Amino acid sequence: MPHDKVRVTRALLSVSDKAGLVDFARALNARGIDLVSTGGTHRTLSEAGLPVTEVADLTGFPEMMDGRVKTLHPAVHGGLLAIRDNPEHQAALAAHGIGAIDLLVVNLYPFEATIAAGKPYAECVENIDVGGPAMIRAAAKNHADVAVVTDVSDYQALLSELESGSGTLCGETRRRLAQKAYARTAAYDAAIANWLAGEIGVAATPAYRAFGGNLAQGLRYGENPHQPAAFYRAPGIVRAGVASAQQLQGKELSFNNLNDTDAAYECVAEFDPVRTAAVAIIKHANPCGVAEGNDPLAAYERALTCDPTSAFGGIVALNRTLDAEAARRIVEIFTEVIIAPDASEEARAIVAAKKNLRLLIAGSLPDPRAPGETVRSLSGGLLVQGRDNAVVDDMPLNVVTKRAPTEQEYADLRFAYRVAKHVKSNAIVYAKDGATIGIGAGQMSRVDSSRIAAWKAAEGAKRLGLSESLALGSVVASDAFFPFADGLLTAVEAGATAVIQPGGSMRDDDVIRAADEAGLAMVFTGHRHFRH
Repeated sequence: MPHDKVRVTRALLSVSDKAGLVDFARALNARGIDLVSTGGTHRTLSEAGLPVTEVADLTGFPEMMDGRVKTLHPAVHGGLLAIRDNPEHQAALAAHGIGAIDLLVVNLYPFEATIAAGKPYAECVENIDVGGPAMIRAAAKNHADVAVVTDVSDYQALLSELESGSGTLCGETRRRLAQKAYARTAAYDAAIANWLAGEIGVAATPAYRAFGGNLAQGLRYGENPHQPAAFYRAPGIVRAGVASAQQLQGKELSFNNLNDTDAAYECVAEFDPVRTAAVAIIKHANPCGVAEGNDPLAAYERALTCDPTSAFGGIVALNRTLDAEAARRIVEIFTEVIIAPDASEEARAIVAAKKNLRLLIAGSLPDPRAPGETVRSLSGGLLVQGRDNAVVDDMPLNVVTKRAPTEQEYADLRFAYRVAKHVKSNAIVYAKDGATIGIGAGQMSRVDSSRIAAWKAAEGAKRLGLSESLALGSVVASDAFFPFADGLLTAVEAGATAVIQPGGSMRDDDVIRAADEAGLAMVFTGHRHFRH
């Protein structure tokens, strides 16, 4: 166990991020702590007028090879690793003239930011830190005697403890900092390993899989109150979304809020904002209404019509800037979260009147075609797969029935398939004129999903005072093939006129025959969109 108190008399500082560095180092110096530093850090501190020893003066070797070699030396690592109450270690320090280092302050080369910016391969490699992680791990291993700081946000707390402890740091602090240090280098190495796996073409199945992230926020609990939870951002974020969004107002986001908001924004990103405004309303990670419109308000009104009961307490995602007209309408019913690329000042003021409503601004939309990974835990392991980045606009639609879809049916079929991609399997989506009118999600049988979607379309007609179901003249999307004709026949009974599905069933011929007998147009995509 670490000693309870360790006095700090000498600190080594070597940082890439210079934020707060001079003030921090000045406070250390004011406590009589000797400062040692490297390269750019030494230059910054010297220019600020602080007395600081350059590492080259400790090692007797100049920095070389463009700074690749500077701290990998016994004069540094001996000072970090020596156990203070071990006589042999102390004798070695004395014999070789090595001074002990009590505090290490290091933050690493910005590798994650470099790959996120899409820099060339050689530049990415040059931003792989070697000496920094080596020193961090050495200091963290010897946390019984050494404190290691890897995060600028820890500067003030460390200074406060030095002040209250008369120049000492307690064992609990050093253990906490050591844990954080190892986690930081693990996340850093994970980013490097995963980037390199992609560069050499083994991203799908590397022999060892590493994941890392930094804490975005601790959560009150997970899906249920008895489950602890936290939200971590992946290093080097390259896709816009919940992890990169700025929360402008509202209560702290919960585990379920974050999960549902991610589902909503991924869904609405399927719709090109240049072509049309689109809104997705999500409840329990499933769309309960999605629609296109000439503007955000029109799209929201049409999305809400699909299932206003389920929309209560839901998540609203927009593919365009939230304007005042849409904001005014959205806040009329209880909504948990609104996420959009941006929001006008007037819209922000309108939402601000609902103090608990969260408003997230993501800056841009995630690219639905972008590669990436999804991860799911199993007992004793992980399931990792590539993101479902298949987009219906890129798929050839193979007409398999005697009748081909009309131009309007084609447009609605593509719309419905975009939505079906984001509905939990088994997924059935009824759509008409660029809006969902009935969604069946997550059922154990596809025919049940089809019945539920048809029932929701009929309920929608009742709400509007119509005598016929909204499904009359609609199209239907299925995320996977119809194993039997019964699910298709349910759509026929509801009044649908066209169907889009992947195809691939051993009974495709039976399903096609049933479609022809009913006068349906049906297309196969060849791409399944299971979402479990």
